[in-house]
Amino acid sequence: MKKEKGKNLRLMKRFFPYLKKHLGTELVVLLCASVSAACEIALPLIVRRITDTEVNDPANLTTNLILMIAAAYIALRALDSLASYCQSYLGHKMGTKIENSMREDMFDHLQTLSFTFFDNTKVGQLMSRMTSDLFDVAEWAHHFPEMLLMTLVKFFASFYIFASMDIRFAVTVFILIPFMVVFTKKSRTKMRDTFKEGRHQVGEINARLEDSLLGVRVVRSFTNEKVEKEKFAKGNVKYTEIRNKSHQYMSQFHATVKLLDGITYICVIAVGALLMKDGKVSTGDFAASLLLISTLLGSIRTIVDFSEQFSRGITGVERFVEIMDEVPDIKDDENAVDIGEVQGEIEFRDVSFSYVKGEREILNNLNLHIRKGGNVALVGPSGGGKTTLCNLIPRFYEAESGEILLDGKNIKDITLRSLRSNIGVVAQDVYLFSGTIRDNLIYGKSDATDEEIVEAAKKAGAHDFISALPNGYDTYVGERGVKLSGGQKQRISIARVFLKNPPVLLLDEATSALDNESEKLVQESLERLAKGRTTLTIAHRLTTIRNADEIVVLTEDGIAEQGSHSELMAKGGIYSNMYSMYATM
Repeated sequence: MKKEKGKNLRLMKRFFPYLKKHLGTELVVLLCASVSAACEIALPLIVRRITDTEVNDPANLTTNLILMIAAAYIALRALDSLASYCQSYLGHKMGTKIENSMREDMFDHLQTLSFTFFDNTKVGQLMSRMTSDLFDVAEWAHHFPEMLLMTLVKFFASFYIFASMDIRFAVTVFILIPFMVVFTKKSRTKMRDTFKEGRHQVGEINARLEDSLLGVRVVRSFTNEKVEKEKFAKGNVKYTEIRNKSHQYMSQFHATVKLLDGITYICVIAVGALLMKDGKVSTGDFAASLLLISTLLGSIRTIVDFSEQFSRGITGVERFVEIMDEVPDIKDDENAVDIGEVQGEIEFRDVSFSYVKGEREILNNLNLHIRKGGNVALVGPSGGGKTTLCNLIPRFYEAESGEILLDGKNIKDITLRSLRSNIGVVAQDVYLFSGTIRDNLIYGKSDATDEEIVEAAKKAGAHDFISALPNGYDTYVGERGVKLSGGQKQRISIARVFLKNPPVLLLDEATSALDNESEKLVQESLERLAKGRTTLTIAHRLTTIRNADEIVVLTEDGIAEQGSHSELMAKGGIYSNMYSMYATM
């Protein structure tokens, strides 16, 4: 119990800064909640007054008195309605703002995390945390304080009123309330655990759904619809089991509360009847006590029931904090500076790297020098580290040891923004965002003019096919550019880099997935793009890199060969064998 309380306090402490921004609104909401609670207490007092007057002095129970009491009560209910409206509207508005702030902070933080994090995290899980989890947090954030305050107001007001009747009355009622907390503790703990487990499973379902829908063409090409249905059904069944478990604990929780409610009611009735029989309390007191205990228990039941929402909310905060506590593996050093104008000289000095610490090193004490404006091709068998080498230059991953220099400056001493803004990447797997062609092109330069966009498209060999589309540059490309061919998507990605105009260019098998005609067009675009820039090309089709200034053959043992095409062919080694094998295919 103590451990759970400590954990909840830590989580609420992490959440408080978001609530703190809206303390003014929260105070207004709490004021409205207090007014509403006070208005509810008025009815038992009115009944008490009318009943006692009728029993003790019927002559004073006049029509005017009844009408005055009725008018006063209507006025109170009107005030209660206005307070409830303000409480609900302002509370939900505040909750939405808190939810938005937390979502923005989580999204901003995700942008700082390295590729290693995303390599090990499902997108569906992140989406679940950013949507349904934060919605529950928002609901809890504005409901919990007001519900708690209303219960406290009714609690102390009821205690005072019961005590004014007879202290035994107050003791009878309030000695039973702690039992509700004690007897429902186990159910509340189990509810919280199952809610967290359920949230995780929702993320798994989202991930399964995203994977299946994005790969729908692969699914259908292999006629594996049944396999996907079975996978999804399996996750769905697991979620159902978790939900059933949580419903079991909720049912136990509510059943316990209902039993204690009944015990409290009958105790109040019994004690009140005995006290009334002995003349210790009046008939009006007894009648008022029945309404008062109903109001009090209703409020306590609300706050007890709210334990469910509290569990959901605090679980949402916990899952939010888990993401926010992820420390970026790669970030700017304290003394990092903008590099300024980049010439493009790159050097690897004794660089070693492995994706998982302690496992096989992909690169081991690698040394490589690329001169300014040089065109270097990387070839070799899969697993040799070609893509890894390129990913280390913009610090998508961090070298474990050694140094990587850009224009003689360690890339760790350069701000990430400055470093990456000077590097252009064209990959085999082109990612286009859902939107128009223009939207995707200006990703390379957000303030690009129409003239610059068209010029970049022409250089990339994309202008003609774009112009032929029904809406030209405003044509919608579909999810991940599905409405365009592979060659068209690749040329758009090249145009995007033309707009960025970086001095360093990384080409990761940019033509390997294309047909011969598309490859020829894209290759011509890439040659135009590479002109005057330091270029590293990962080559699958060796004929495309014959004119490279230098060809580096990477194997699991490091750099096996290095030189121009003619030098390596004359050497008759690995490259020569690879090229001869490729040429005969």
